[in-house]
Amino acid sequence: MTKALRIGIAGLGTVGAGVVKILAARGDYLAAACGRPIELVAVSARNSNKDRGIDLSGVRWESDPMALARADDIDLVAELIGGSEGVARELVEAALKAGKHVVTANKALIAHHGTALARLAEEKGVALNYEAAVAGGIPIVKTMRESLAGNEIRSIHGILNGTCNYILTEMETTGRDFADVLKDAQDLGYAEADPTFDVGGIDAAHKLAILASLAFGTEVDFANVHIEGIEKISATDIAFAREFGFKVKLLAIAEKVDGGVVQRVHPALVPEGTPLAAVSGVYNAVAVDGDRVGHLVLEGRGAGEGPTASAVLSDLADIARGLILPPFILPAKKLKAPAKPAMDTHKSSFYLRFLAVDRAGSMAAITQALAQASVSIERIVQRGEAGKKASGDGRLPVVFITHETDEGTMARVRALLAEHEDVAGTPQVVRIEDGELR
Repeated sequence: MTKALRIGIAGLGTVGAGVVKILAARGDYLAAACGRPIELVAVSARNSNKDRGIDLSGVRWESDPMALARADDIDLVAELIGGSEGVARELVEAALKAGKHVVTANKALIAHHGTALARLAEEKGVALNYEAAVAGGIPIVKTMRESLAGNEIRSIHGILNGTCNYILTEMETTGRDFADVLKDAQDLGYAEADPTFDVGGIDAAHKLAILASLAFGTEVDFANVHIEGIEKISATDIAFAREFGFKVKLLAIAEKVDGGVVQRVHPALVPEGTPLAAVSGVYNAVAVDGDRVGHLVLEGRGAGEGPTASAVLSDLADIARGLILPPFILPAKKLKAPAKPAMDTHKSSFYLRFLAVDRAGSMAAITQALAQASVSIERIVQRGEAGKKASGDGRLPVVFITHETDEGTMARVRALLAEHEDVAGTPQVVRIEDGELR
C-alpha cells in the first residue's frame, strides 16, 4: 500500500462534518478500495469550540484556512466553505498554485470561476474535482466526465434545487400558495432565512452552467443563463396545470440550438407521466439526452449531509486512486468560447393565464388581439360564476394553452394584454416543456 493521501478540510458545517464522519466510519474500506489510506491531517473553521459530533483528536486545527494551502504535510485541500469570492476563492487558488489537489462542493465558485481554476489546475498537474457542487449525491459530474464520453450530448433537463421542488410539491399536494409553503420550508430548514438564491433560480443556474460546460465543451458561462424563479407561481397555476395534465417544476435546461447553446432556468409545465414530473419533495433529477444512450435519468437527494459528503468522498477516492482528469473533460485551452443565442428565438407552447373583465364581447376582443399577434390557441378554459366568486371582484379567470410560438412573440403578447382594456392586471406566462421529456 502506498503512502496516504493527506487532506485538509476547510469548513466544518453540515458537509464538512459529514466528510469527517465518513472518513472515520469507512477509513479501512477506503484504504483497501483506493490502494492507500485517506488521512485527515488538519481542519479549519470559524469556531473551534463548537460541538459538531465528530472526533478531531489527532487532527491539527488551523485558525487560518490559508494555512492548509501552505502546509507541507497536506496533499489535498477540501474547500467546503462556500461562496464565489472571498476566502473560498483565495483558498482554492492558493492550493492549486501550491500544487495541491482541490475538492470542492462550491457550485457558485465553479460557476463563476471554473474555467480559470481549471486552467490553473491543469498547469500544475493537479485535480480540481467538484462532484458535490451539482445535485448532491447524484453522480452526474462523474457520469458526464467518464461514462458518456462516447456520446454527443444534445440536451440536459434538470430539477436542480430541492427547496423549489419541495415548495412546488407541497403547493400541489395541499393547495396552499407560495408564501405559506415557503414559510414552512424555512421552518423545516429546507429554505434559508433569505431564500433568494433558491426560489429565484440562481442556485439552479450555477449548477446548470457547470453541466452545460461538461455537456457541450464550452467555457463555463453563468453570465448568460436566462434565470426566472418560482415566486410568481400560484396555487391557481398549479391547479390549472393539473387540469391540463401537467405538473409545474423549476427546470434547468441546456440545449444545442443553431448558433450555440441556450441555458435557461425557469418554471415550466411538465407532462404528467414523465420522469421529471414524478420527482417530488427535496429530490433532484437530471435527464441527459445523448446520441448513443438516448434518454438517461438520474434521481436522488440533492442536498444534505449524507448525499453531499458522499459526493465529496467520491472525489477524494478518485484522487487517491490516481485518477486526475481535466475538470471539464476537455483541456481548458480547448474549451470553446460559449455562443450566446438570443432567448427570443426559443420556441415552445405556453400557458397563459389572466383575469378578464366580465362584459359582452371581452373574450372575442382578447382572442382577436392574440390572433393579430400571430398566436394560435390550442385550448381555452374560462371559469364562469365560480371563477368570479373565487377572484373576489367579479373578474373571470381565463387560461389559454398556445400552439408553439417564440419567446419574442409571447413577450409582446404579455405586454399587449397587460394594456388591454378587457384584461385586469399582468398576465401569467409559463413555458410548456414536453418535447425532450417523454
